[in-house]
Amino acid sequence: MTLVVHHTVAEFRAAADAVRRADKRFGLVPTMGALHAGHLSLVREGLTRADEVAVTIFVNPTQFGPNEDFARYPRTLERDVELCREAGVSHVFAPDAAEMYPQGERTRVQVSELTSALCGPHRPGHFDGVTTIVCKLFAVAGPCVAVFGRKDYQQLKVVQRMTRDLLLPVEVIGLRTLRDPDGLALSSRNAYLKADERERALAIPLSLSLVARDFARGERRAGALRKAALSGLERAQIRLDYATLADPESLVPVADEALVPERVLFAVAGFVGNTRLIDNLVCGEDPAPIANV
Repeated sequence: MTLVVHHTVAEFRAAADAVRRADKRFGLVPTMGALHAGHLSLVREGLTRADEVAVTIFVNPTQFGPNEDFARYPRTLERDVELCREAGVSHVFAPDAAEMYPQGERTRVQVSELTSALCGPHRPGHFDGVTTIVCKLFAVAGPCVAVFGRKDYQQLKVVQRMTRDLLLPVEVIGLRTLRDPDGLALSSRNAYLKADERERALAIPLSLSLVARDFARGERRAGALRKAALSGLERAQIRLDYATLADPESLVPVADEALVPERVLFAVAGFVGNTRLIDNLVCGEDPAPIANV
C-alpha cells in the first residue's frame, strides 16, 4: 500500500473518512517524530487492530515549558516517513503549528486530578498541551483506535480519561514499554545522552527492577520499596523530579509510611546531565526491566 503524507487538516480528515467509507478500521499512532523502535512497535500493534494505520508527526509547542527542549527536539521528518513506509503505515499527518493552532486560538483541554502529581507539578501546563493536541488529532482523525506507549504512563491515563469524559469515538490502547537489551527505555531524548550519561541513565531501569524484586518478595512498605531505588539513583547523580509509588489508576502517591496495594505504580523522572528521562512499571503487572538484580 502506498504511503501518503498529509500536511493539512482537510487532507488528513478526508483520508480517514475514505478509509471508513471503505468499511475499514482506522488506526492512529500520535508521535512527535524522531521515530525509534518503540514507535514502530505501536505501529505494529495498530496494524493488528486496524486495516490502515496513520502516524502523526508534530512537535507540539504547547506541551513544552519555557525552559524545556522545544527548539532542540529532534526533527527528522524525511527519515521518519521512510520508517513509516517500511512499517506498513498508510498515512502520515505532518502539519505545521499554524495548521493545528489557528491564529487567535484560545482553547485548552484540561484534565484535573490525574495531572496533580508525578510530572504535573514539575511541568506546569504540560498536560494541558498534551490533551489539547491529542483532542485535536482525535477530532481530525474521527472514529479510530489509537495506540500509545506506557512509558508515558501518566500521559496514557490522562488521555484515556479525556477520551472517556469527552465521549470521543476513539479506543485508546496502551502498549508495554520497549527497551534496549540493557533495560533502558527507548526514547527520542536518548539521542541527547553522551556515552557516560547513558551509562548513568541505567540507574533508572535498575531502580525499577529493585522495586519489582522487593515487591515480588512480599515487601509492601512504601518507604522500604523506595529506599534501595533512591540510593542507586543518587549514586548515579540523577537529579530527580520524583521517584514515586502511586495508585496506578488515580495516580495518587502512596506515602512512605503506608502499605502499597497488590498493584502499584513506581514512576521515576529525573535529569541525566541536561536530559530529562522518565520510566515506570506497575508492580504485580509489568516485568522488571533488568532481570536477576
